[in-house]
Amino acid sequence: MARSLLKRIGSLFSKTSADQNEQPVPVLAPAEPGRQIIPESEHQIPRKYLDDNAMKVVYRLIDGGYDGYLVGGCIRDLLQGEKPKDFDVATSASPEEAHELFRRSRLIGRRFKLLHVRFGREIIEVATFRASHDSHPENSNGEHGRQNESGMITRDNVYGTIEEDADRRDFTVNALYYCVKDHSIYDFANGYQDLKDGVLRMIGDPVARYREDPVRMLRAARFAGKLDFEIEANTAAPIHDLAPLLKDIAPARLFDESLKLLQSGYAEGAYKHLQHYDLFEPLFPQTQQALQGERGELVETLLLNALRNTDRRLAQRKSVTPAFLFAALLWYPVQELMQKLMKENRMPPLPALHEAANQVLAKQVKSTAIPRRFSTPIREIWEMQIRLPRRDGKRAERLIEQPRFRAAYDLLLLRENSGEDLGGLSRWWTEYQSAHPEKREQMSRESGKGQKPRRRRRKKPNNATRDE
Repeated sequence: MARSLLKRIGSLFSKTSADQNEQPVPVLAPAEPGRQIIPESEHQIPRKYLDDNAMKVVYRLIDGGYDGYLVGGCIRDLLQGEKPKDFDVATSASPEEAHELFRRSRLIGRRFKLLHVRFGREIIEVATFRASHDSHPENSNGEHGRQNESGMITRDNVYGTIEEDADRRDFTVNALYYCVKDHSIYDFANGYQDLKDGVLRMIGDPVARYREDPVRMLRAARFAGKLDFEIEANTAAPIHDLAPLLKDIAPARLFDESLKLLQSGYAEGAYKHLQHYDLFEPLFPQTQQALQGERGELVETLLLNALRNTDRRLAQRKSVTPAFLFAALLWYPVQELMQKLMKENRMPPLPALHEAANQVLAKQVKSTAIPRRFSTPIREIWEMQIRLPRRDGKRAERLIEQPRFRAAYDLLLLRENSGEDLGGLSRWWTEYQSAHPEKREQMSRESGKGQKPRRRRRKKPNNATRDE
């Protein structure tokens, strides 16, 4: 009771001081060994940039008698002068205890239990302080925390203190905790200095941490690409050898991670790190094989142009879809297999494309499980690549009205800009879209010249006898 009252007084005091724009608190000495406290006067994060809903969650936890902090990527991004995509909260309350404090919340996860607190469309993720699995006697049976023979964590619900939680985080720049009581930052791993130095450093032994969760290697590539940081030597050293561990990760999780890598706005930088550390092949084995083939330079040019196009659209706050990006990434594997089927099996282009698409997507989902809501548009974008050259008569008019036309046109444009010889087809479609109806009709007539006329299918004779 007394603790709860003190927490409430502290939160009210911090709110009052914010309203009155009081001077920042003086530099504080470390409260405990290993903890550095960076006062507001030094880190200078404007309070107006803190998410209101995340702050409500923290204050509610404090009012309930628990510790609560903003933590991780949101603090890192604010210190970098960027707007965080989302805000996360760390607390001393267990997921069940925190769940009781919020009406619109739900518990998620079994391997790593979390609480999601909903504010309209916004979700604030609340995680309980974690501890190492061998630090608590009650986990002797592996019920709360468990690792397999390779060291990968299969259950991670051992709870501890804020210091133990900092030790369990991946990189030092992500182990920063924002305290709402005095608006200071708690730093347990020298992450504040690493952030200023532009260094990405793993907390603990990199080999053991990557074995615990191989996805951390992908996170290293993503953060290095996003922040333009150098991966510290000891952190980078094991990645080449441990990259094959990614093949043990669930394809559904790797699909989510691939979206974070390629749709974060820094896909080109992340891709270069993925290739440098042999991390791209476990995600896109067929694309990597095409990159190593005879047309490897053409394949990589298209891939880089697609990533740059995605980064540019995100910078302009335009929408992007995984369907287009995956269609571009897998286009050459599909095209090569389609050509092989046409040559060896004498299949017409469209059936050959359908069969190639089936085979390529079936292999890809074993690495990254593409949901059907994306795989269907991917097929349609590919099919349009076969239909776009046929523009005579009313075909061009019908094609331009198709829902996937814009995405298919963008891929066509990337293909030609990447060096694929399509006879100026993308320029034709660019002009056609802006032309008036009379001009469009003329362009369609001219595009049909020289093409073989379609053979009309003979009608079958009607041999049915009339009932009498």
